[in-house]
Amino acid sequence: MITNHQKNIATFIHLSTFSRFIIPFGNFIGPLILWISNKDKSEFIDAHGKQAINFQISILLYAVILGSITIPFFIFKLLSDFDFMDFNGFHDFHISLGKPSPLLYLGGFLGALAIIAFIIELILIVVASLKARDGELYKYPLTINFFK
Repeated sequence: MITNHQKNIATFIHLSTFSRFIIPFGNFIGPLILWISNKDKSEFIDAHGKQAINFQISILLYAVILGSITIPFFIFKLLSDFDFMDFNGFHDFHISLGKPSPLLYLGGFLGALAIIAFIIELILIVVASLKARDGELYKYPLTINFFK
């Protein structure tokens, strides 16, 4: 039988990921502290804690991959007009955004994809916390199970 206390702790494990807006790495620290201190008390809390932490690690991994793909497109576009061999002509250095290249469009698309993924992440965290409040198990989509 899942008690209200267990439901509340599981809910707060998910909601504690929002502490990243106040504390750096709060999305890892908050759920980790709540999960480690309560995982032996209930399998329900243990399952929700693992899911929340696995989801946050997966999101970090996806963000690093997306960022490592996106950022070079912007850098290549901004530095495309710079002549690396002529260091005496810095007065002629300019950044032209008047003629967008396909790299800039691709980088912008990937940046927009990152914003959409962030909004979906927030929605999934709220859904998981509501499921925990109702006493149901929730599995985040596209989550890599680091903790089993």
